[in-house]
Amino acid sequence: MENPHARSVADILKEFNVSATSGLSQKQVDVFTEKYGANAKPLWKLVLEQFDDLLVKILLVAAVISFILALFEDAEDSTTAFVEPFVILLILILNAIVGVWQERDAESAIEALREYESDDAKVIRQGHEGIQRIKAKCLVPGDIVEVAVGDKVPADIRIIDIHSTTLRVDQSILTGESVSVLKQVETIPDLRAVNQDKKNMLFSGTNIASGKCSGVVVATGLSTEIGKIRNQIMETEQEKTPLTRKLDEFVALAVAAIPEGLPAVITTCLALGTRRMARKNAIVRSLPSVETLGCTSVICSDKTGTLTTNQMTVCRMFTFIQNEDTGTPGGDGKSVVDFDEYEITGSKYAPEGEVFQKGKPVKCGSNPCLVEVAEICSLCNDSALEYNAARNAFEKVGEATETALACLVEKMNVSNVDKAGLTKREVAMVCNNVIKKSYTKEFTMEFSRDRKSMSVYVTSTSGKQESRLLVKGAPESILARCTQIRTPKGSVPLTSFMTNEILRKVATYATGRETLRCLALATIDSPPPASSYSLGDSDKFKDYESNMTLVSIVGMLDPPRPEVAESIRLCSKAGIRVIVITGDNKATAEAICRRIGLFAETEETAGKSFTGREFDDLSEAEKRMAVRRAKLFARVEPVHKSKIVEFLQADHEVSAMTGDGVNDAPALKKAEIGIAMGSGTAVAKSASEMILADDNFSTIVAAVEEGRAIYNNMKQFIRYLISSNIGEVVCIFLIAALGLPEALIPVQLLWVNLVTDGLPATALGFNPPDIDIMERPPRNSKEPLISSWLFFRYMVVGSYVGIATVGASAWWFLHNPDGPMVSYYQLTHHLKCATDKVAFENVPCSVFSSTKPMTLALSVLVVIEMCNALNSLSENQSLFAMPPWKNIWLVLAIGLSMVQHFAILHIPFLANVFQISALNLAEWAVVLKLSLPVLLLDETMKAFSRCFIDGHSVSKEAPIIVLLWAIFIGSLYQCTHLLYIVVYFIINVDIILVFLFNLHLLLSFRLFF
Repeated sequence: MENPHARSVADILKEFNVSATSGLSQKQVDVFTEKYGANAKPLWKLVLEQFDDLLVKILLVAAVISFILALFEDAEDSTTAFVEPFVILLILILNAIVGVWQERDAESAIEALREYESDDAKVIRQGHEGIQRIKAKCLVPGDIVEVAVGDKVPADIRIIDIHSTTLRVDQSILTGESVSVLKQVETIPDLRAVNQDKKNMLFSGTNIASGKCSGVVVATGLSTEIGKIRNQIMETEQEKTPLTRKLDEFVALAVAAIPEGLPAVITTCLALGTRRMARKNAIVRSLPSVETLGCTSVICSDKTGTLTTNQMTVCRMFTFIQNEDTGTPGGDGKSVVDFDEYEITGSKYAPEGEVFQKGKPVKCGSNPCLVEVAEICSLCNDSALEYNAARNAFEKVGEATETALACLVEKMNVSNVDKAGLTKREVAMVCNNVIKKSYTKEFTMEFSRDRKSMSVYVTSTSGKQESRLLVKGAPESILARCTQIRTPKGSVPLTSFMTNEILRKVATYATGRETLRCLALATIDSPPPASSYSLGDSDKFKDYESNMTLVSIVGMLDPPRPEVAESIRLCSKAGIRVIVITGDNKATAEAICRRIGLFAETEETAGKSFTGREFDDLSEAEKRMAVRRAKLFARVEPVHKSKIVEFLQADHEVSAMTGDGVNDAPALKKAEIGIAMGSGTAVAKSASEMILADDNFSTIVAAVEEGRAIYNNMKQFIRYLISSNIGEVVCIFLIAALGLPEALIPVQLLWVNLVTDGLPATALGFNPPDIDIMERPPRNSKEPLISSWLFFRYMVVGSYVGIATVGASAWWFLHNPDGPMVSYYQLTHHLKCATDKVAFENVPCSVFSSTKPMTLALSVLVVIEMCNALNSLSENQSLFAMPPWKNIWLVLAIGLSMVQHFAILHIPFLANVFQISALNLAEWAVVLKLSLPVLLLDETMKAFSRCFIDGHSVSKEAPIIVLLWAIFIGSLYQCTHLLYIVVYFIINVDIILVFLFNLHLLLSFRLFF
């Protein structure tokens, strides 16, 4: 049914041909069930597609090809030939297992919606006398149902009659707003009203906070508001994470250089990231989303429960004191009273905080006015505080506003209760219980919209049996019916001048920076006997609540979380824009935004703050511009949130959406990364990639830092693995091009790629964040995983790895005193050894098959890759700024890899398998001399990056790097003018860096990236 809130009750009953007193017939029920379907929601099926990944598919094909080729190997080589395809398949299987394990506990968003379905419904149907209970899934549109306090609404219902003086509904799971909504029967003519304003409607899954009513079902199943959210979730296409997109591009463009261990190392790095984030209270549900926060440029944050505590709290109040300088009340135009103002600390339902006046704590029990405030707050109250041991938190039972008053009573402690030794459960309501024991509640006159107040009639349990009528309500309504004001010295008459002064004071509370929700507290000291009240006639309640004495005005709000302001500042520093998207009204939302620093105190909000309706009235182009400039969207529906995310994505922003309610679920799923609150609904959690266990907005900042660090670490181990593989390719190419004896055999390369390199690559996932990681703007999501400069660095380092590996093997043949000392011609033409007896006179051909040169080449490759792992601690930070012990796991991994290398050198069986032999000290000296320069080479390029890529000044490490280069060159060439070279290079370090910059410009092409 379209717009049932805007149609009269009679019109809706006529639409369904149903009577409000007799309900539907069974025949009508059958017809409507066929027409509208059952009031149930189907469940999602969890589909795991662990092998639906480009990188995994390529490696799977590589494994099959390797297996086929292995079948054609010689019998003596067949065992080692099958090792490579077996290891690749093993890695793919392990990768799939890890992925399934990560997602095995993931709940479907649709399954989570069942948490909010009502199991039963109270319905009136023909053929049955009175009200009958049926399964909620059996309801159909047109059914007449009844709901009362504590019930969960079973379908979308148009109210036809309210059987209590008031009806309040907690709609927080649908709208996200903590304040319950006062319902009515009257038609709402606004066809564009948002759900929060449809006050004649009950929505499926919401809870009745107070009162009782009957209504006609207008929507069931997927047609309900909560069902529409489910449809949005289903229709929302999950965006690929920036990491997934970059890996797809990287794999497609660099297939030949993929190391076999890359998928496992990436998965391990992400898994390690999830553990670190879990320790910071950010629980990751999807591995690829771990790094997405690293390039997040916009955080779309819900207000209620995310930026605020979602716990109404009294923060200010005032009572009255007599003005001693004033003569007759109001006679000279002055007030006979002054305001006695107080501030109350504590921002949650926890009964922790104090009452302060001008910065000093107040003993409330010594002030009769404050004692009376506590009595009204406690007795004129149907809600309570409760300690939830499972969540280790204090929670509301009933209305948020009344719970705030109960919490105020605990903070005031007017009875001076000694709370030492009490459990948290006992502390929750100990002061309230003392007051409640002092009075008997005779009856309650419930809240109504016409008088905007509620009251309780209480009688003292002491011997005097004194009675009082305690009242709370809207200040303007209460003031209109008050004739006196309470002061510590007694009551004084309320004049019109004083009334205006009080209303002005209330206005300052209700506007400006805080925008407090104000309640007036009043009393009638000697009301008529309880038996004289006609409680069946609610029209008389306003008359009963007259000639009252005003006691106090209290101001409350849903306060911002204390740490949010600092988090907003840090987000701004990190180049991340924050947009608040809320269903609350615009004035309240703007006030919260000012308190957290999103708006400056005097900042004009025009063009930066919009309501959902204002946003709808804009053209598409204007909407796009609004999203680019806005800091706040208020009074929005779920569809607005998803639309805002779409506009952000169209502008190539990477959006993160935070939220905790059912209404947030579609946008959480639509955004690149959805972040749900730990105390939020199961629907929000199921639709998100990340959950903040502590509901702390500042955890997002920690998650951003971790996400950026994870991405950097992945780049580092990809750099480490790729540059090492490039080195192996260069080595094989040089051997073939120069005609040298084989330096590395396949089983050795496989050992290095899968075993020796694996540990350091995995340990790089533990790299600490760069020093300035949170001072950089978010990276562009279109930024290549491997830039042209990084590719150039890979090529330089990889080329050096290949040249050094070949050089080690050649050195043994050409210059090793213990080697054959052959000529270069003999080395490059070794295949002619058996036929050219003249050229190879006195050279046994067996030397060209010696294991020594292969051992030297393998040892250089291993050691140089361990040094390369140290280079990978940071992309641009020098080892002098970020030394190896910053990542102790990397040091241990390098040590263990070297132990493995020594094991295959010195254990005869392994040495025979890998065709190598032990080295002496002189040979190890050559290995180190050829390996260590890779540290200097990369330090030089890091210094270049800092100076010319990042725009920093010449680093303090530059002279040290030049000095080390000079020492190395001097040791190679035994230079007698070493001191002169050192001084010259230090003086001309800028010239060297400029030369490298020009070289980079020459070579920085984007053929591949």
